[in-house]
Amino acid sequence: MTRTDWSRTEIAALFDLPFTELMFQAATVHRAHHAADQVQLSTLLSIKTGGCPEDCGYCSQSVHADTGLKATRLMDVPAVLQAAAQAKDHGSTRFCMGAAWRNPKDRDMDAICAMVEGVRGMGLETCMTLGMLSPAQAARLGDAGLDYYNHNIDTSPERYRDVITTRSFADRLDTLEHVRATGINVCCGGIVGMGETRDDRVGFIHALATLPEHPGSVPINALVPVKGTVLGDMLADTPLARLDDIEFVRTVAVARITMPQSMVRLSAGRESMGEATQALCFLAGANSIFTGDTLLTARNAGDDADAALLAKLGLSAMPIAAAEPMATEGPVA
Repeated sequence: MTRTDWSRTEIAALFDLPFTELMFQAATVHRAHHAADQVQLSTLLSIKTGGCPEDCGYCSQSVHADTGLKATRLMDVPAVLQAAAQAKDHGSTRFCMGAAWRNPKDRDMDAICAMVEGVRGMGLETCMTLGMLSPAQAARLGDAGLDYYNHNIDTSPERYRDVITTRSFADRLDTLEHVRATGINVCCGGIVGMGETRDDRVGFIHALATLPEHPGSVPINALVPVKGTVLGDMLADTPLARLDDIEFVRTVAVARITMPQSMVRLSAGRESMGEATQALCFLAGANSIFTGDTLLTARNAGDDADAALLAKLGLSAMPIAAAEPMATEGPVA
């Protein structure tokens, strides 16, 4: 039975394991629940960029950041569907759409739902990240057939107020509850390398692994310091700007062990990682990546580089029929 009662002490003990033992345990759990030679390819499109009133310290799309990014209107539905078709042609099985909002306006929900229906009609899994949702908005997305809703907790509950002040950690959890209540799958993870301690990373994984249900997808992002953001300016010229590669891999491995059936996505920050680090992440249980040249406004590795890396490692793109977590229960370390 999948556990949701992990203690911080247990999670800290996993982080403290000798690296090779941690990797062995993570790989064992991964193989009990997933095809070890397959990686899901997802594409993330910014359907409404910039102008967000939230003050997330890592985000270039915040109105509080001085990055020169110009705010845009919500994209037209046909343009979004064209981008989704291109993503499918490049091998993606999930199409994720993100809007820089605190929360969507009800007037935008017709277009948002049309995007979901259109992308789903192409045979792709759909994911949206639109900020906080009301129960009624979550219900509308569920009726439109949305497969996943992304709403990251970002960091540990204790560290949260150091990163974001315009909404609370409890606000995040409320939206997750609204999403679960509609039957939409939850996509929830966060960012490491924001100057946090290992204890914060323990708290971050603990918060995810003790949710009422584990997220169907768990994106693990490495901070991309952007000049003009609070964290970008604070960390760009310090050793904290990039988390040690082994510590990043440890975080992926602990996520895999504690949330065995979730898709663990190696997300932002890959463009600065070497091939060996990414290979270790796959060995540790990461089985999903964002492909393409950009992630919202940040650079990404690109389709050609990803295809070359997967070929070098003997990994293949996951077919859409296999993109859901396997139902088989196996041993949980």
